[in-house]
Amino acid sequence: MKISEAIRYIGADDKDIDLFESQYVVPNGISYNSYLIKDEKNVVMDTIDHRRTEEWLANLERELEGDTVDYLVISHLEPDHAYNIGVLAKKYPLMKLVGNAKTFDMLPQFFDLDAEERKIVVKEGDTLSVGEHTLQFFMAPMVHWPEVMVTYEQKEKILFSADGFGKFGALDTEEDWTCEARRYYFNIVGKYGAQVQALLKKASSLDIQTICPLHGPILKENLAFYLNKYDIWSSYCPEDEGTLIAYASIHGNTRVAAEKMAEILREKGEKKVALADLTRDDMAEAIEDAFRYDKVILAASSYNAGVFPPMEQFLHHLKGKNYQRRKIGLIENGSWAPSAARSMKEILTGMKEITICEPVVTIKSTLKKENIFQLEELAMELLKE
Repeated sequence: MKISEAIRYIGADDKDIDLFESQYVVPNGISYNSYLIKDEKNVVMDTIDHRRTEEWLANLERELEGDTVDYLVISHLEPDHAYNIGVLAKKYPLMKLVGNAKTFDMLPQFFDLDAEERKIVVKEGDTLSVGEHTLQFFMAPMVHWPEVMVTYEQKEKILFSADGFGKFGALDTEEDWTCEARRYYFNIVGKYGAQVQALLKKASSLDIQTICPLHGPILKENLAFYLNKYDIWSSYCPEDEGTLIAYASIHGNTRVAAEKMAEILREKGEKKVALADLTRDDMAEAIEDAFRYDKVILAASSYNAGVFPPMEQFLHHLKGKNYQRRKIGLIENGSWAPSAARSMKEILTGMKEITICEPVVTIKSTLKKENIFQLEELAMELLKE
């Protein structure tokens, strides 16, 4: 695949993977992106995961057409992008390794490789001319590892964005970018909104015509759309008006209450209502929707004098990803000593700018008429401007 006459795609799709990072469901696989810049000096922009090493090497050799690799730019040391650094270093013994100080601090953790005579250490704003193309480097610490940097190619105005602007899904998948990019962002990068904002500020000073991420499609059109999404996501602002109802039900009675709540919200004019069964649905998608909408209702059974573990897990995931700036409604269920609401509140207390709406609805085993009145009260409070 040609990005331009001089810049070639040499990555690979992985449709056999069961879980990305051993935790995220990827029904349409994942792409491991790597790029070759052909000039007076040839530059490889990152390697890929061990799962597709042979395909990647074949792609590289095809595009090199018998030439050699002069530089390897290391944007990110996570193994899905960096596994083949050792392979490439052995294959091309004169090749230089380009990274920042933190890159080379961490490199020995992954490779038994003497990089001292081969490394080129770059810092913020440094440039590397390879002929007609000039690479400029910008540090992006904690987006989403401390050594991450991005590279701007000045001639063709291409941003090699590391994990930024990536998405789940193989490149030959035809699907909406936003949904799987959002799920990718919040589950992988979401904790580091402030750092993403800092990177966006740097990017705003550049004339970017193409974005080449390490996962997902190359972005060439309507770049303002993608930049705007990242600005919204990294500032923790809601993307859409709507309510996620996330429920954790043991025998189905809490689920009934959640479904009734969805019905009430729709009747009262809520624009969008999403339901997530935390015991069965994809947890990463529930997290995505929690960040997407401006309101969330948490409905959970009491369990062991606390809250049913799927809800507890969900809330700890949100807390770990810096969840904030949302309105929350609580529904608890308990047959003799309801405890779910108290436990949920304890976890929510550690999050920023969270408003817990009243009333907290307490159900004793099964939904009763008086509970429906309480659900309606909660819906009105939640929808209040």
